[in-house]
Amino acid sequence: MYKILTTEAKLTLRSPLGLVAGLVLPSAVLLGIGFIPGMSKPSEVTGGYRFIDVWVPSLIVISVAAVALQIVPAAVATYREHGVLRRLATTPMHPGSLLAAQLIVNVVIVLGGIGLMLGLASAVFDVPLPRHPLLFGVTLLLGMTSVFSLGLIAAAVARTSKSAGGLAMIAFIPIMFFGGVYVPRPLLPEVLQRIGDYVPPGSQPLQDAWVGAGVQPLQLAALAGFAAIGTALATKLFRWE
Repeated sequence: MYKILTTEAKLTLRSPLGLVAGLVLPSAVLLGIGFIPGMSKPSEVTGGYRFIDVWVPSLIVISVAAVALQIVPAAVATYREHGVLRRLATTPMHPGSLLAAQLIVNVVIVLGGIGLMLGLASAVFDVPLPRHPLLFGVTLLLGMTSVFSLGLIAAAVARTSKSAGGLAMIAFIPIMFFGGVYVPRPLLPEVLQRIGDYVPPGSQPLQDAWVGAGVQPLQLAALAGFAAIGTALATKLFRWE
């Protein structure tokens, strides 16, 4: 397992698209948005918070969705398309080890990107760190698991990397929309905000844990449900060839 994990890490470094999407993109968007006039001023629209403060969970959405719903499905489908999974099945190394290594490497990239973005947000724009770090961590774990499981569903049924990306877009677009990436969540109609409260990776519960407002158990249950159902479907539908 260690050998295949290091191999996947080296391959990721040689094809840095995943590194850019997960590690660099959230911080780049943060810096681009943060210096727009008015983003660092309190607003009634955002409940007295600054726009930059409520945008941080949306930046987490960018990092998680880009990697889980674009990079991972394409990579797994490419392995299937090129017969890598089939050849691994004839060796002592189980193909599942390759998938596990893929997930581990990409989860580390996403967490690194989130950590970098949070550090820059605090240092450059004085964005406070989460007031409930444990609750924030639990919400982030459930949110990441739910989105990665959706990415694995696309990877499970796609025969080519192109088709994997297309299938993943079915989840990618609504997750980005309800996560406040295209339009800040406070500017969305009330009904869309409420729907977005329960859509992975959980922008609203992440925001609530951030500001100390307390996370609704039903929102965490929704994320857990997405994670459980998505993982079960990916497992059931997955083909090695």
